[in-house]
Amino acid sequence: MEVVFNEFFANGMAFIGAGIAVLTGFGPGIGQGYAAGKAVEALGRQPEAASRIQSLMITGQAIAETTGLYGLIVAILLIFVA
Repeated sequence: MEVVFNEFFANGMAFIGAGIAVLTGFGPGIGQGYAAGKAVEALGRQPEAASRIQSLMITGQAIAETTGLYGLIVAILLIFVA
């Protein structure tokens, strides 16, 4: 039995994978919104700690954003390389 490579199927699967990879943008968006909301609550309770809270929030959001960027990079690679 001979296996035949079908480029249309491979391209279709790459596009489906790219679509799924783009969905990774929802997680960081939700996480960053939650972190910003909690930072605002913390500022309301302790306004004197504003600089510390802000630096921690920005660090956390930068780390959360990397997940979305990895998904975008995977999607771009799947579309243009596959």
